[in-house]
Amino acid sequence: MLSNPATNPTQKAHAGFQAAYLTLLESGELEQRARIARQHLQDCDLCARYCRVDRLRTVQGAVCRIGARAVVYSYGSHHGEEDVLRGWNGSGTIFFSGCNLRCEFCQNWEISQKRAGREATAEEIAAMMLDLQVQGCHNINFVSPSHVVAQILEATLIAARHGLRRPLVYNTGGYDSPEALALLDGIIDIYMPDMKYGDSALAHRYSHVRDYWEVNHVAVKEMHRQVGDLQWDENGLAYRGLLVRHLVLPNGLAGTEKVLEFIAREISTNTYLNLMDQYYPCYRAGGIPELSRPVNAAEYQEALAIARRLGLNRLSGV
Repeated sequence: MLSNPATNPTQKAHAGFQAAYLTLLESGELEQRARIARQHLQDCDLCARYCRVDRLRTVQGAVCRIGARAVVYSYGSHHGEEDVLRGWNGSGTIFFSGCNLRCEFCQNWEISQKRAGREATAEEIAAMMLDLQVQGCHNINFVSPSHVVAQILEATLIAARHGLRRPLVYNTGGYDSPEALALLDGIIDIYMPDMKYGDSALAHRYSHVRDYWEVNHVAVKEMHRQVGDLQWDENGLAYRGLLVRHLVLPNGLAGTEKVLEFIAREISTNTYLNLMDQYYPCYRAGGIPELSRPVNAAEYQEALAIARRLGLNRLSGV
């Protein structure tokens, strides 16, 4: 059952902050966006796969294999995110199963590829969001959301009506369609996209997706247009803006220099960047020679040097 937790003292938002979606709730625009997004499911263009499947009737032909209801693997307070998100009470993560990417090295392949979890109604997802707020989580963090934008918007509408006030984090693999991002404009507070590859041919080889670079850099530019550089409060908690993640791959396969040059020259040198060194071969990567080893220290230090040479000094995890 949904309840209104707004009177709970743990629910105080950042000083001077109001979650973006609350303005659209008051105007009725949030309800309209949720309704339009559901219509998109009938000819789905809500990720850059453009499967055009009627997901209200079937999952056949849809890469994500998710229908009218999202599949949730788990939700809870997560302390493994960036400091600006996890704070002291954790980031309120909701892990969605299914994914529009097919990465050979996916660390969460049971969730992304096998669709582990259970179907959840919009009301159930809204209840999760409100529960995370009651737990004191600093934000609501949608993990792998690209294929369930419509379901997220419907749940956000319900949760906002019942007192949700936390900022929303869109934690994506970065293969997002302009149609989906237009629906999310003014609703998402913090965009956290991956920029996985600087080369679409390598993205196709290792993540089985076409035109990743072309799609990804357009999506990230639009995300930045909507929310700007990452901002945080006096406690170091992010409340609005763009946070980019880039996983350094062995043997230069991520195209790190091209990705970082794009961020510095076409987004902002003030971009908050998590340059990640934790790659290790999992899922099918052990059988792919060029992906079958961890990133070494020299490769990661080279990536850091590139970032600093380009003036990208807001680095997380360094």
